[in-house]
Amino acid sequence: MLVVPLGQLPLWGPGADENPPSKPVLTRPATLRLLITVKAAPNPSARYGETVCVGALGLDTPWTGWIRLYPIHFRDLADESKFRKYDIVHLDALPARQDQRRESWKPIVDSITTEQHLTNQQSRRNLLDPLVEDSMCRLNEQTRDDPSARSIALVRVADISALQVKRHPGWSVEDRKKIAGYLHQLDLLEPSKRSPLQAPRFTGAYRYRCADRRCRGHQQTLWDWEFVALQRRLSQLTDAEAADQLKHKFLTQLCSADRDVAFYVGNQAARPQSFSIGGVYAPRRPTPRYRRRVNR
Repeated sequence: MLVVPLGQLPLWGPGADENPPSKPVLTRPATLRLLITVKAAPNPSARYGETVCVGALGLDTPWTGWIRLYPIHFRDLADESKFRKYDIVHLDALPARQDQRRESWKPIVDSITTEQHLTNQQSRRNLLDPLVEDSMCRLNEQTRDDPSARSIALVRVADISALQVKRHPGWSVEDRKKIAGYLHQLDLLEPSKRSPLQAPRFTGAYRYRCADRRCRGHQQTLWDWEFVALQRRLSQLTDAEAADQLKHKFLTQLCSADRDVAFYVGNQAARPQSFSIGGVYAPRRPTPRYRRRVNR
């Protein structure tokens, strides 16, 4: 069991607003300035072939706080519009009217521009640490009582008992129909062939306790783009070898004792009580020298 001591997070402020504002009603797109925090693994789409759900933090008023961007057909983005985790980007978007989740926006993908990549750990912590909250349990309770409750959070991890890595069962019948329909459209409209989205080799799920004293444990699927990308780089390894490498990266390294670990979590529009992990926030703890300098 990996334990994350609860007393090691002096920079983290109170949890997110329990009563965030309702989804705005706009007739024209708003321009958002965002810090990208989550790029989820792509999923099949009948219209685009594949789509990516992106989590971000709004940086400029009035559009501050957690924001979800969907759909983004990332593979089709122009090179200058492609972005990485912890990029600061600008884009135009409208609130997603067919999605009851208040954080959900529909991006205008050809408006995306990148301002800079936030490489400095302390700069990231200044923005993200005040939003870390203790209780995944409370988020679950809120969505049980109100399906339109908050659907995105950054949750502090008390301890992790396992990262389960299992063989992916392959796309569902519904997903295979989406892929086939999209490829049929391409045959009619475009002379060039395009490869269908391949299912990842493995699924991953963390078993952990949040920092709520009542917590009896959570098990949540990991849908991180980086988790799937690493699998592709390990394609020459056996299943056992590749699974060990994934656990080494996403458990031993990212969740090591010298890091302050929190999970970016989000729920599903069709199943608001079902949360999954979009990514791991794991800044290294300040060194003793750094802490002494801060405390002066």
